[in-house]
Amino acid sequence: MSEPSPAVAAAIEGELRLLDPVVRASAELLAALLHPEFREIGTSGRLWNRETIIAALTADDAPRPGPLTASRMRGEELCSDVVHLTFDTESKGLRSHRSSLWLLTGAGWRLYFHQATPFADDPFAEV
Repeated sequence: MSEPSPAVAAAIEGELRLLDPVVRASAELLAALLHPEFREIGTSGRLWNRETIIAALTADDAPRPGPLTASRMRGEELCSDVVHLTFDTESKGLRSHRSSLWLLTGAGWRLYFHQATPFADDPFAEV
């Protein structure tokens, strides 16, 4: 497998930072990674924007998932300032297919859109 482009590598780095519990608990760190117009469709089907996801993740009573592991991460540079990532995550037995769009802004790469879809078994998944 060849090395990812610098754009894809930057998006992967950002995505992995977002999986870090320290980053997920910090409004400042999250804000630095999320685009001002960020939107998400969560595993529950709930729609989130930048403000609501930051508030939910950093609340004193926010659920703290166990370690979140990522696998099968791959990226495609759609154009010079847009990267699409796909990957799977697992935490406490919950597995999700994930898709993210990262945009290059004046402040660096920022997550613009994210969707997570839970799955139990996926015998036809690409490897």
